[in-house]
Amino acid sequence: MTVFFRSVGLALSLTGLAVAAEAQGTAQIAAQGAMSPLTGVELSGFTQAVAEAASDTPALAAFYAARDYRPIWTSEADAPRRAAFLRALDLADLQGLPKSHYAPDALRADFSAVQSERQRGLLEVKLSKVFLDYAHDVSHGVLEPHEVISDIKREPHRTDPQVRITQFAASGNPALFLRELAPQMPQYAQLIKARLDLAAQVAAGGWGPTVPGKKLEPGDTGEAVIALRDRLQAMGYLGRSATASYDGDIQKAVQAFQADQGLSPDGIAGSGTLTELNRSPEERMQSILVALERLRWMNGTDFTGRYIWVNITDFSVRVIDDGKTTFRSVTVVGQNNPDRRTPEFSDQMEMMVINPTWNVPRSIVTKEYLPQLKRNPNAAGQLQIIDSRGRVVPRGAVDFSAYTARNFPFAMKQPPSNRNALGLVKFLFPNQWNIYLHDTPSKSLFQKETRAFSHGCIRVGQPFDLAYVLLGAQTNDPQAEFKRILNTGRETTVPLKKPVPVHLVYYTAWPTASGHVEYRRDVYGRDAILFHALEQAGVELATQDS
Repeated sequence: MTVFFRSVGLALSLTGLAVAAEAQGTAQIAAQGAMSPLTGVELSGFTQAVAEAASDTPALAAFYAARDYRPIWTSEADAPRRAAFLRALDLADLQGLPKSHYAPDALRADFSAVQSERQRGLLEVKLSKVFLDYAHDVSHGVLEPHEVISDIKREPHRTDPQVRITQFAASGNPALFLRELAPQMPQYAQLIKARLDLAAQVAAGGWGPTVPGKKLEPGDTGEAVIALRDRLQAMGYLGRSATASYDGDIQKAVQAFQADQGLSPDGIAGSGTLTELNRSPEERMQSILVALERLRWMNGTDFTGRYIWVNITDFSVRVIDDGKTTFRSVTVVGQNNPDRRTPEFSDQMEMMVINPTWNVPRSIVTKEYLPQLKRNPNAAGQLQIIDSRGRVVPRGAVDFSAYTARNFPFAMKQPPSNRNALGLVKFLFPNQWNIYLHDTPSKSLFQKETRAFSHGCIRVGQPFDLAYVLLGAQTNDPQAEFKRILNTGRETTVPLKKPVPVHLVYYTAWPTASGHVEYRRDVYGRDAILFHALEQAGVELATQDS
């Protein structure tokens, strides 16, 4: 895979000032006298300083002890490694990392200020600590996702810090090692390029004045249409035009813009379209920065072969085979309600259930159905009342008014049927949150632009087609096999012979195969919370001079 720094054409050389400062620091260290040349035996002052400074970081204490306290940063032989690391820190903000936290210019100044072997030892460990911070952030993310938003159940992959720095010290190509710490998915490089493009747009003054009004459509004329025309031109959706009328070219440009935002491409600039059209480059850059962080959380995930990608903000599910989308369907996701938002996590899809029974979750039984049953014992007549032994209980035998949510002793379920809330098939990747993909009899919801209506599970618009794709990996005629089981009317579990990774994700900015970035609305407000947390951690919207 192309290394992302090369992908975006970044220059990796230090400035002349930085090189001079580093060289001056090295010369001052070497000038401490014949008793302590950089290429000679380290004095006890250096060793003691390293041991002391590393003592509060077990990984570093073990690392330096294992190598007899030999340096990896502060000898003449370490110059290439040191230079590669400082170059990486110079460019950290381009990846949406807190460059000010790593402070590469301050590190260079520290080299210039070294006056003793003890100071050199302290600086040696200081660089190693910055390295561990940087390596963690670029590999696994700046934030702990579940600590910021509880609905993000994702656990970033971790690399033992002692292993990490040991591997780095042994690397023959430190620059390559540092570049490969970042996610190697092509989307990471594409998002960095998009960040650079947006930064250039901000520097050029943005996309111009916002478009006034609540609705513009073909045939309209006037100042608002001119503002619409100008903004579409600035954003690259419309070529040169001097028209003051909402003509066919503007309509096509609006449709292209709508498609890139996941909006209904009707060519009419209604309130929803204008809201997205009037977003600033700075707002889009926030989405980019959060997307980069989310990709770091998934770093180390195997995206080869087949996997299922459910982007909550896009209201879609895709099957990806060797990097290409082989199936796509619209979805309905959880309502924007604290108890119903679809969580983010990854798992393995292990089976599908054809003609499923809906075992109603306890929370829905007590919060939704019990109050109805208290008012009318015949409410929700499609559901059966089940006792602790699994027996169906006649409704007339239960005094629902005698129970509360805490002591209600019954379960509820819906047998297989065309009216079943899960439809005719569900796709299971067993997890503690009881989230899965399924069919639904409520087909009309798939026609809506924003589709957040469920209790948290993902309803699939074309569930049979998804079943065919999955069964195609283990049977010669997946449609016939599926319909044979379906026609029995009996609940049947069909294991997938090879489980398929499934990723429930939340990206409001995501590149297409060509690298063009599409945007989606922050349906649950998660990105706004994450961007604020990134800012608190030191991430800056504008790039610094590198």
